[in-house]
Amino acid sequence: MKFKLPQIYFSKIMRAIVEFDLIDDGDKILIGLSGGKDSILLTYALSMMRERLDKDFSLMAFTINPMFNDSFDTGVLKDFCNSLDMPYESRDINIAKTIADCEDKNPCYTCAFFRRGAINRYALEHGCNKIAYAHHNDDAVETLLMSILYSGQIKTFTPKTYLDRTDLTVIRPLVYLRESESIDAIKYHGMKPLASSCPLDGKTTRQEIKNLIKKLTNENELIYAHLAAAMRKNNIGEMWPAAKTRNEMRDTYFSFFNKENKKR
Repeated sequence: MKFKLPQIYFSKIMRAIVEFDLIDDGDKILIGLSGGKDSILLTYALSMMRERLDKDFSLMAFTINPMFNDSFDTGVLKDFCNSLDMPYESRDINIAKTIADCEDKNPCYTCAFFRRGAINRYALEHGCNKIAYAHHNDDAVETLLMSILYSGQIKTFTPKTYLDRTDLTVIRPLVYLRESESIDAIKYHGMKPLASSCPLDGKTTRQEIKNLIKKLTNENELIYAHLAAAMRKNNIGEMWPAAKTRNEMRDTYFSFFNKENKKR
């Protein structure tokens, strides 16, 4: 296949691969192919890298059908992967039922948890040492702001994450691409994204955060850049010390009430 991708997008993906040391000789990489625009671009881009880079690594793709409806057709994904000379498989996993059975839990959390578990198991079954996900820069920035607002933690996902329980490494080669660039880049490989089967598509907390960032950036064009910069460890400024427990503060506390004892 003759690969086509604008140089700016190729350069951003290469920067992530080089800066975060994402691909090594001998890697067997499983791509989480959901059928959305980002995972299709990731599959195409990694196929291109396999052809162009002086690295000996292999690729395979895997799709989970969460069974939200009966119209999720993975046949086009199989054809797409065949055109890229890439092994492909899909499996039906009834995440929809699991969410219905766990009404007291956040459905997005439940879905993500079971998807990750299924992908990890599949990777181990097929001898893969790495899993590639298609998270882009907007995803990372949104996760950062969600963590601050909803969990009180300053954190986001990393471009490369080692999972010590499974001995798998998660890589995210698209982390320097903006979502708008992903939308533009997808037209170069001719694969039309599948419609999302998620019943909450466009109604999630992430969508609210996405809308908030867009609103703030429209008011101040530097907002997004500043949020993206805040993800870097070297940009963490002065912070309060970690909270102390009652036991840790006990002696100091009582030292303020021992004046009479001290006089004696």
